[in-house]
Formats: sequence, C-alpha cells, structure tokens
Amino acid sequence: MSRPARVWSLVAEQAASRGGRVSAADACLAAVAAVHVSGAWLLAASGTEPGHLMRVTDGVSELLAELQLTTGEGPGPDAAASGGPVLASDLDEPDAGRRWPAFAPAARLAGAAAIFAFPLRVGAIRAGVMGLYRTGAGPLSGFQLGDALLFADTATLLMLDAADQTVRHAAAPAGSTGSGPGGQTAELTLHRAEIDQATGMLTEQLGVGITEAFLRLRAYAYAHDRRLSDLARDIVARRLRLHPDPNPCTDEQA
Repeated sequence: MSRPARVWSLVAEQAASRGGRVSAADACLAAVAAVHVSGAWLLAASGTEPGHLMRVTDGVSELLAELQLTTGEGPGPDAAASGGPVLASDLDEPDAGRRWPAFAPAARLAGAAAIFAFPLRVGAIRAGVMGLYRTGAGPLSGFQLGDALLFADTATLLMLDAADQTVRHAAAPAGSTGSGPGGQTAELTLHRAEIDQATGMLTEQLGVGITEAFLRLRAYAYAHDRRLSDLARDIVARRLRLHPDPNPCTDEQA
C-alpha cells in the first residue's frame, strides 16, 4: 500500500468508527495517533480571515487554538501567512519566546512543549491550518513529518469538498443534531456562532467595521486573560458591553 493510500485508509477508519461520512475532522483526529502527538486542532479560514475552529481533540488543543486567535501570533498564524509548515519543537527555546512573546509562555502554561502547524492549501486556495502539539519537546522525525503533511493535504481536499455539506447543514431543521460542515462538532459550531454574533454586536456598540470589532474583541480577551469564546458569550448575553472608549463596563454600569 502506498503512503498516501495508507493515510487515507486511517482517515476512512476514523470516519467509520463514528459512523459518519469522511470529513476534514477525521484527518485531524487520525493524525494524532499516526504522527505520535498529544493532540490536534483544525482551523478553517480563507484569505486574511481569522478563522474558526472546526475540530479539537482535547481541551489543550482547543486552548492553544484560541490563544493563537486571541494573540494573533503563534505557529498557526505564521503557517497561514507563509503558506508553509511552521515547526516549533521546543517552546522553551529563546527563539520561540522572541518570535511569539505572548503566545509561547501561554502555550507552555497550557501544557504544550512543541507545536507543529501545517497550512491547508491547494495552489493559491487557502482553507485553514492544521495544528499538532506535544506535551514533551522534540522534533518530528522525517517519517512523522511526511505523514503530517499528507494528513494536512487530505484535510485540505476534504475541507474544500465540504461546500455541499455546508448547504445541507444550513438547511437542516431546527434542533437537528450532528456535525457541522467539514465535521465541526455541535459545540464548536455554537462557539463560532457566539464569536460571530459578539463581533457583529460590537460593530454597533463601537461604530466600527467587522475587522476592527474582532480586533477589539481579541484585544480585550488578551488584556483580561480571558478565553475568546467565554468573552463572546458574555457579550451576546449582554453581561458585558464595550464602548467606543477603551474602557468597557457591564450593563449595570452603563
């Protein structure tokens, strides 16, 4: 069996284990065992969009993905910008601290010692980033790196092939269950919706465009050491309101 065929077989087996159609999320999940890492995440994004989480394998990978969205730095954003893999085999190295002064120490506190990020792209088309992390420092072997690249390529093709799934998911009856486009879990679909809704609310509260509103959301989350999803939930629930000046206040203070 060829190497690409072996990788595809592992992805298909992952999908079969949950009884669903093969998706990009299955490539993310299958990569963990095959590449011998501690966890993984899949971020969908196009162009310069900040992106949305499609799949995480554990709490640490979810936190690492959110930290990169919040700080705007880390292996994931660098891989998306450069179009090539970013391999950080030891986050304790001085170079990692200089390159990602906000993200690197936060990632270490979260439990990651090494992170490997792979852009999901075909030619000029960019679909997102697949991230892998390890709790122990150390590089990927040549064989592991080759497998990781194939899993990323597979996730890319499956992500791009998920347009029809997106349409069906959007047209699904209210209250239906199951995965979102590309295999996104219901929980992450809710997180995405809350962040999008909070960003939309901030455009009205602050009188700014959608990009600036998301930057303000990220900046507040970073400054107050809060998770982006938790902050968005408070804004949507109107427990927190941001004003055009830099000082936020709760509705009771408004």
